[in-house]
Amino acid sequence: MAFLGIQRNFHELTLRRRVALSQLPLFVAVLVSVPIVFMNKPSAFADPAFLAGLGLITVLTVLSAALPWEKYFQPAYWVIPILDFAVIALLYRAVQPDVTGMLLLTVFPVFWLAWSGFAPRTASVLTIFGSLLIIWSPLLGTQPSPQEFARSALVPVIMLLVHKSATVMTQDASGQQRALEAKDRELKQSLQDSRRRAQLLDAVLDTIDVGVIVLGKDGHVMLMNHRQFATHELALPEGPGPWSEADMFLFEPDGATPMASDQRPLARARRREAFSDSLLWVGSGAQKRALIVSARPMADETGAFNGSVVAFGDVTETMLALRAKDDFVASVSHELRTPLTSIIGYLDLALADAEEMNSDSLQAALGVALRNAERLLVLVADLLTTASGSVHLELAELSLRELVSCAADSAAPRAAESGIKIELQAPADVVGSFDAMRMQQVLDNLISNAIKYSPGGGTVTLRVLRGKTAAILEVQDEGIGMTAADQSEVFNRFFRSAAVKKAAIPGVGLGLGITRDIVEAHGGSITLTSQPGQGTTFRVELPLESCSVRASTAG
Repeated sequence: MAFLGIQRNFHELTLRRRVALSQLPLFVAVLVSVPIVFMNKPSAFADPAFLAGLGLITVLTVLSAALPWEKYFQPAYWVIPILDFAVIALLYRAVQPDVTGMLLLTVFPVFWLAWSGFAPRTASVLTIFGSLLIIWSPLLGTQPSPQEFARSALVPVIMLLVHKSATVMTQDASGQQRALEAKDRELKQSLQDSRRRAQLLDAVLDTIDVGVIVLGKDGHVMLMNHRQFATHELALPEGPGPWSEADMFLFEPDGATPMASDQRPLARARRREAFSDSLLWVGSGAQKRALIVSARPMADETGAFNGSVVAFGDVTETMLALRAKDDFVASVSHELRTPLTSIIGYLDLALADAEEMNSDSLQAALGVALRNAERLLVLVADLLTTASGSVHLELAELSLRELVSCAADSAAPRAAESGIKIELQAPADVVGSFDAMRMQQVLDNLISNAIKYSPGGGTVTLRVLRGKTAAILEVQDEGIGMTAADQSEVFNRFFRSAAVKKAAIPGVGLGLGITRDIVEAHGGSITLTSQPGQGTTFRVELPLESCSVRASTAG
């Protein structure tokens, strides 16, 4: 319909325009037939039937375009194709047999009734009677024989078949059109929903206090929210660029060491790595910020890699607060250690004088004060170790069995007071490169915990074993044990389980965290197995390397 200047599809037009366009082909065909009739049968222009047909087709065409068919009952416009049969009958009566092609105009109202899709049986009946009216119109007013009526009966049959064929095609096209319209509505709804979800996602991403980058499967940045854009700008060098991640100011957790290009977050995400809580610093100078970065790869419906999501959380204030806390703990611990050392020294002198005076009550009182002062000094030392954040080793060739034996002897009085027997199992000596003071601290912490968390008494077993490449130390008790949830957090600083708190067992939760740091500084590992009510076994594995190699690593 573009040649008529109409850019819309036929079914999208108003009913009035569809009726007018359906009538137009017949009107044009009649106009074309006028000069043909004039050349072949000029006398037809004097025939009232021919003139009536021309007048009626003109009126019907005007009415088809002028009347508001939408306001009438549904098949009201059928009056046009029904009267078109009468128009064609009048014209055919006037021009036959000289212009036989006039009979072919019957297909126009037949097609019209077919495409309407309304009351197909009624439309079929109208097709038959309309066709009979046209083909028999020349016989009206005469006395035709039955043979003359029968001779033209083939035309209505053909028109009926044409009508049926057009009806089938129309119904099929209508069904396809309805299906297309339904799909079009679904697509529009899906598009609208997608736009709404995209707007919602954009609003959420720009509202949250977390930077987000979405990488496509080819590694390019598909999305970056406002929060991350600000952080991104902070990390870029000065100048017009263009810049890549390798050019950004990204530093290791110490805040000073530049991060290697292949270890930067987007580079790892492009390698399809999944990681969590990776600490780094971005920016330079006073604007430097600390970020916790996590990444997860995405997969499509077939399981193939489809990009990654990288999240950046700003933890600058938390890191500064932790640094301030560590500085405070270190400062206070240093201030406390000097007077405590002095107090312990004077208590030793006072205890010696009490022994010379043979005053048992004074000795007992001074002994309690001395033990508590020493305990407080150990706590201060633990706080200093925690605040320093690192463990420095002075390695030397030592016997692990001797270290364990000394630790057992030191813990024997406390074990005896608690009704606990300490048993040492060391069938063969193990010699390696260890820091004597730090390993003594490890043994004291493990044995002290074994005694402390065995309120019902029992046996604490110390084992020294030699593996293929490692020295193995085990401390086993028969105490209260731990749940699986407690075991996952037992090495966290300041952690104390609910059972320990309920039993009012003293402690601050630093010992095991410090023990792990010392063991890892030796290049080893520490693990545990435990069951509630059945005790706990800590297992320490220390690699048996040469002193020179270990000293360079520990430094």
